[in-house]
Amino acid sequence: MKETTYQIESNLLQLISSEQAFHYKIVPFKKKGKQLSLLTLEGTPDAIIDELEIVLDYQIVLERVKKQEFHRYLNSNYRRRESNESKVLHYVSDFLEQVLINAKGIGSSDIHFEPYEEECRIRFRLDGKLTEQYKIPIEEYPVIINKIKIRANLDISEKRLPQDGRITIVTDTDEFDIRVSTLPTLHGEKIVLRILSKDANKFDLKDLGFTKKELQVYLESIKKPNGIILISGPTGSGKTTTLYATLKLLNDKQTNILTIEDPIEYTLEGVNQVQLKESIGLDFSSALRTFLRQDPDVIMVGEIRDVKTANMAIRAALTGHLVLSTIHTNSAWGTISRLIDMGVPSFLIASTLNISIAQRLVRKLCLVCKEAQPIDVSMFPSSFVIPEGLNQHYIANGCADCYYTGYKGRKAIYEIIPIVGELTPYIKKNELQIDAYLEEKQIRTLKYNAINLIKEGVTSIEEVYALLSD
Repeated sequence: MKETTYQIESNLLQLISSEQAFHYKIVPFKKKGKQLSLLTLEGTPDAIIDELEIVLDYQIVLERVKKQEFHRYLNSNYRRRESNESKVLHYVSDFLEQVLINAKGIGSSDIHFEPYEEECRIRFRLDGKLTEQYKIPIEEYPVIINKIKIRANLDISEKRLPQDGRITIVTDTDEFDIRVSTLPTLHGEKIVLRILSKDANKFDLKDLGFTKKELQVYLESIKKPNGIILISGPTGSGKTTTLYATLKLLNDKQTNILTIEDPIEYTLEGVNQVQLKESIGLDFSSALRTFLRQDPDVIMVGEIRDVKTANMAIRAALTGHLVLSTIHTNSAWGTISRLIDMGVPSFLIASTLNISIAQRLVRKLCLVCKEAQPIDVSMFPSSFVIPEGLNQHYIANGCADCYYTGYKGRKAIYEIIPIVGELTPYIKKNELQIDAYLEEKQIRTLKYNAINLIKEGVTSIEEVYALLSD
């Protein structure tokens, strides 16, 4: 190791990927048998050693150096190493732990194991998008799949039908559940692992993306003792996170909160959570019926899928309970039409619905590598009128800091419509267009909020293109 050049021998560099070096803030500088010495920053806690030993499969020794010196080592050796090149991963006894800790460490929500004719791969979903992380030798794939199925208490002999299971992972610093789903495909079983945190106490409504005015309107609606709060959006738009943050706020010793979920993604101390089991008749509507005999104050229903569940939610609201749920629609006002199409009487919707919310999750541009560009009209949908003040936009480049995706982190944007008396005539007529009303009341639509994020340089045109074309 030459102090003047900060160069590390290539055989040592191969032991750690660029992704791992930047994430854990480590650089290898000495190897003796199964002992690997790593440079890291001053102040790095010893607790990281246990995780690194699982990830790297070496006995780890840390040598802490000053920040400036460490970054010279890191950038000299890993700056141009492409982290988007897939690494070949071989099966070892703690293979699953390695993959899971890597995925959780970079903030991945799902892990996909996928077999094809000549190769197998592992992809991570990072900030809502899939990126290929590893290749797996095709001859090792069946062993890996069977080990995962055994851990999830699934039948390893059943390869023709889909199966669902669950794994609990406990480390010295963390505990989390993994939801396992298998799917028979042409070349073998595909498995998706969903990482579920055990604790929802970290969620806070103030941190999700509400503007100050939107948060005030939302808080007023959840303080009401009865009524329905509906959150709409496609799969993966953050609806469940918003619901859990709301339950955390409502949760106290004087309140009886019941939830029916599929699956239970997070746990909240003091909340009575029920797992949906349709195979034995425990569906949303039957659980709701039972909940009404359990003296609840607040009820959370994972999703309103059919008219039976919708009618039970309305019945609960009419009898003095606050009901929170989600529904699949494209806009906050579209929720009204969806309920009417289900067969729910419009006068009941008008009298029980407190607030209708639509939300989307938007990836935030990486602050390190985003680049300003002049506005070009061809970048927008043909029907889009470029608003005043939108003179430039930012594009995603990709760097080691954001794992070469160009984005780092996500935030929610909301469209919030309080259901007040003025809207009753619109609801009863199932009026589809209320743009004039929204403008008069200064209610920000998803499109309006998306444009603001482009102006502020928070996200790219590409990321919110679908909202701009609405």
